[in-house]
Amino acid sequence: MKQEKKNAVAELLAYAGNYKNLTFLGLALSAVSMLLSMAPYICIWLAARDLIAAAPEWTQAQNVARYAWFAFAFAVGSIVLYFASLMCTHLAAFRTASNIRKQGVARIMKAPLGYFDANASGLIRGRLDAAAADTETLLAHNLADIVGTIVLFVAMVVLMFVFDWRMGAACLLAAVISVIAMFSMMGGKNAQLMAEYQAAQDRMTKAGTEYVRGIPVVKIFQQTVYSFKAFQEAIEDYSSKAEHYQADVCRVPQSVNLTFTEGAFILLVPVALFLAPGALAGGNFSGFITDFAFYAVFSAIISTALAKIMFASSGMMLAGTALGRIDQVMCAPTLEAPVHPQAPNGNKVEFKDVSFTYDGAERPALSHVSFTAKPGKTVALVGPSGSGKTTAASLIPRFWDVTSGAVEVGGVNVAQMDPHVLMEQVAFVFQNSRLFKTSILENVRVARPEATREQVEAALLAAQCKDILDKLPKGMDTQIGTEGTYLSGGEQQRIALARAILKDAPIVVLDEATAFADPENEALIQKAFSTLTKGRTVIMIAHRLSTVVGADKIIVLNEGQIAEQGTHAELTAAGGLYARMWSDYNKAVQWKISAKEAV
Repeated sequence: MKQEKKNAVAELLAYAGNYKNLTFLGLALSAVSMLLSMAPYICIWLAARDLIAAAPEWTQAQNVARYAWFAFAFAVGSIVLYFASLMCTHLAAFRTASNIRKQGVARIMKAPLGYFDANASGLIRGRLDAAAADTETLLAHNLADIVGTIVLFVAMVVLMFVFDWRMGAACLLAAVISVIAMFSMMGGKNAQLMAEYQAAQDRMTKAGTEYVRGIPVVKIFQQTVYSFKAFQEAIEDYSSKAEHYQADVCRVPQSVNLTFTEGAFILLVPVALFLAPGALAGGNFSGFITDFAFYAVFSAIISTALAKIMFASSGMMLAGTALGRIDQVMCAPTLEAPVHPQAPNGNKVEFKDVSFTYDGAERPALSHVSFTAKPGKTVALVGPSGSGKTTAASLIPRFWDVTSGAVEVGGVNVAQMDPHVLMEQVAFVFQNSRLFKTSILENVRVARPEATREQVEAALLAAQCKDILDKLPKGMDTQIGTEGTYLSGGEQQRIALARAILKDAPIVVLDEATAFADPENEALIQKAFSTLTKGRTVIMIAHRLSTVVGADKIIVLNEGQIAEQGTHAELTAAGGLYARMWSDYNKAVQWKISAKEAV
């Protein structure tokens, strides 16, 4: 357990960079502050000793006022040093958390885009942002308190045995019982419970994000939160683990801990009563009373010291589990650039005996797929749901790397191309395109940041967006998602097409780009396609078979394999899977509700 804590602290300090020295300075100041914090108690004891010695002639105790001023000075000095200590540790903690977030973002920026399909945004944020915040408490407060409390505790142990080891042992017995109680809560197998608790919190965060995104569906169908079974189960699991840790693990040990730390004085009284007769008989009763006063005063420090240790230990546990979540982001797969990247020659796309299996999947999503998309030609990928169409398209820009075989662009394996060069070669239009909450101009300019205003406007016009610009108050300077300015799904899709047109990439991937468009928007999108696809290599994924009739080649996928390929005429004449799909599609298009069915 101690080794794990050491490793956690060392790993955190590695993120601190040059600010690590500030942490060490803060820890040293905290240790000195804690030593100074003991001095007022010693001054109080000295004043009590003089008063007891002078009793009942209290005026003879001439140093009492001096001890009071010394106590005040030590208390102020302790507070000032502790404040300086926290300033140092806070600066280091904030920089550490900032570096964790920066390095985490830098890591996931290098991850293949397929990584974000398997890891929801809410989960990544919980792992990175929230976990980084959890480490701030450890570095800003807990470490300083741990070091200071250890120094305080060692000094206390020395002082406890200076005057009367028996009364000192009675006071320290409370500390021993408290430490045992705390270890029973946080040590051993219970340390794993905190990791399980944090994992349950991650699952709840992920499910909560998905639920919020699905609220429109909930409202439309008048459903409740219980219709989202995953979210409900995540909440119940989190609640169960939190309740178990609090009620079953912490209730009894924490009660024992608080009883003995807050009541340390109770243990001192029986020992004092046992020693009093001997002190009285020996004629040193005033010294005995003075010693008793000393231990009575110092017993109050025990609860404060042990409370800091408990909270610091809790912070260590939280930081340890937080680091585990941070490491999940830091260990995300990266899209490594080849040492000697090759430049593509042309924009031909070729699949050579490609197989691909998702992590954890029992069977491959693609198996021995081979086809060629020649420059200036359109290749359509069709097939039943789950046949591997989107998977095949995602391998071209290396959303994932193939399990075996090769995907080539311009005669070069995509794995041997610089990722930036590869991304410049490919433009995407997905079925669910997202716009940023900024102006239409900046939304389109994302594709090519250096593009001029005139070039963006030309791309918008080519994407059939003139009617959108005409109705907006500020044209393409209108902010999306603010002041009630929202676009329909078809209109958003046309803005996304403008992005692809502006990018002017030689290869275009269209993933069911008209899926959410109404008939009017679909007609405009089809017009925009003629501009976007002209002279380019086009890979088109479609469920509406009417959109692929004019494709130069149609690849029919079924269960991850190529079932057949050819033109529309060739495939319909062959009477295979495509012909059946075409027949079913036409029946679906011609279907309508009759008056008899309406009744």
